[in-house]
Amino acid sequence: MILNPESFLALATLLFCIGAVGVISRKNIFVIYMSIELMLNAVNLVFATFSRLRPDMGGSVIALLMIGVIAAEAALFLAMIIQLYRKKRSVDGDTFADLAQRRWS
Repeated sequence: MILNPESFLALATLLFCIGAVGVISRKNIFVIYMSIELMLNAVNLVFATFSRLRPDMGGSVIALLMIGVIAAEAALFLAMIIQLYRKKRSVDGDTFADLAQRRWS
């Protein structure tokens, strides 16, 4: 079975849309984090697909750099989730809304 680039782009679009729905509709911070990761991996799939279509390696280099950025972002975001959970004993996004309001008022 030969897979064409359109199928990879359709898969990346589907993954990105699922991630966007997860970010918009969920309140759990961990689920929002996983949805953001899904969206970033969809973008990586697009870069890898376009890199495969063209003879240069620019898309692959960008995809590898993004993997490094995603790993650093994952470490920071998970540390932030742990700190917020220790402070509020919840991972619900609504419980963290008052943190921003207290700071600016």
